[in-house]
Amino acid sequence: MDQYVVFGNPIGHSKSPLIHRLFAAQTGEELEYDTLLAPLDDFTACAQGFFKQGLGANVTVPFKEEAFRLVDSLTPRAQRAGAVNTLSRLADGRLQGDNTDGAGLVRDLTVNAGVELAGKRILLLGAGGAVRGVLEPLLAHNPASLVIANRTVEKAEQLAREFADLGPVAASGFSWLKEPVDLIINATSASLAGELPPIDPSLIIPGQTVCYDMMYGKEPTPFCVWAKAHGAGQVLDGLGMLAEQAAEAFFIWRGVRPDTSSVLAELRRQLARA
Repeated sequence: MDQYVVFGNPIGHSKSPLIHRLFAAQTGEELEYDTLLAPLDDFTACAQGFFKQGLGANVTVPFKEEAFRLVDSLTPRAQRAGAVNTLSRLADGRLQGDNTDGAGLVRDLTVNAGVELAGKRILLLGAGGAVRGVLEPLLAHNPASLVIANRTVEKAEQLAREFADLGPVAASGFSWLKEPVDLIINATSASLAGELPPIDPSLIIPGQTVCYDMMYGKEPTPFCVWAKAHGAGQVLDGLGMLAEQAAEAFFIWRGVRPDTSSVLAELRRQLARA
């Protein structure tokens, strides 16, 4: 049977096996999908060993940049992202790297949540790999503006320069945030530590503003709590992004796009029971 895995370290918490098994059952695709704990000091050998038989893999922290360097070819969006979260063994045996994170975010926003991105003012919090991975797909929807805000402004400025050819990208410090925006995306790791990004109190949150946290949990993240308290029109967490980036990977591997609605509902049920 066709073999797929998700590489990570740690990896026991991963929901990817559940998601892809549900996708396989829904679509009638026959495959096996498991976790694979890769050693921190030898991801390359671990991946090469798997792909002697395996057909595809997802890659999570801390190996996305190593996967980027491992592959024989990159899709344009992976090249832009500078990181790979989806590996595919091609017919000639070469490894191709892709990045489905941005596509997952955009699909969750536009399809699942009905958020229009064209002509909107977008604020991205953070300037790490999570931001780099979503900039191209967001800019492809022609927002009016996209501001990258980061504690270290130089990192935000570097990203703005790198992606300036794709649309109106600007950089900011957290303390410079004054103008109201239509969509705020928290791509920092603050929620993992139970913290709030250092958002300036002067930032205005109009009633129609959508606030999206790439993180998720059983309880609302600190960013989601903050957004609701400040009157955001719509508050979303990143569980839908997780399901949608997985669906994009499944489509790459199997040529069929699963429906995520029932899978997302099951993920919510399991989170509630956790």
